[in-house]
Amino acid sequence: MKDYIEERVLETAQYIIDNKSTVRTAARVFNVSKSTVHKDVHERLFGINRDMYRKCRAVLEQNKAERHIRGGLATKEKYRRCREQHDLDHRSQQYWN
Repeated sequence: MKDYIEERVLETAQYIIDNKSTVRTAARVFNVSKSTVHKDVHERLFGINRDMYRKCRAVLEQNKAERHIRGGLATKEKYRRCREQHDLDHRSQQYWN
């Protein structure tokens, strides 16, 4: 494996562990695709550093278990913002009428 790939794998895994990051966030930070991050931490990391692999997998498994909760919170926030905007529009319309 090329040195720069190994370095990227280790940096990405350390970032995920330190920040309890998702694959998507790590991909954005390192400017690579989610597929690349996934392959790095699920396949390449195992051959480079097994202890780091286990720690990284634990974080990703926790993220996976919490994913439905974060999705529900995001939906709740979306509709809260829509409701606020609707209330503002409605108050503004009453003011001008």
